[in-house]
Amino acid sequence: MSARVPDFREPSRVERIFNKFFGLLVGLGLAPGYNYLVEVRGRKTGRVYTAPVNLLEIGSRRFLVAPRGRTQWVRNAEAAGEVVLRRGSSRQRFRLRAVPKEEESDILKTYLDRFKLAVQRYFPVPAGSDARAFREIADRYPVFELLP
Repeated sequence: MSARVPDFREPSRVERIFNKFFGLLVGLGLAPGYNYLVEVRGRKTGRVYTAPVNLLEIGSRRFLVAPRGRTQWVRNAEAAGEVVLRRGSSRQRFRLRAVPKEEESDILKTYLDRFKLAVQRYFPVPAGSDARAFREIADRYPVFELLP
């Protein structure tokens, strides 16, 4: 019997401090090109919240993956149906489409392979694994396609 996996992995105090600092750099446009701040309106408060994310581009398609699971930004984004990606002075609004189950494994594999140094600790599957290895864990990691 496998252990119960939480809906999301709460960031540690150090991770929270790092995310605030890194979010400031991304907001100033001083981070790698795949880093953005995702802005979402709170489903209860109506306030706008931000979190740093890695934008995954595959061909002409863009994806957001939540390596910590169903975090607050994910829940807010699901409720709103849209997000804003911000980097420096650039802001783009996107509608969200939950990725169908049959596509998730390939996207998760690509995400982990591309951003291994930053996100491997959130995945029980090592980077470089076959996409089939992600089938059993895919439901733990929300994946959204960004639509204009």
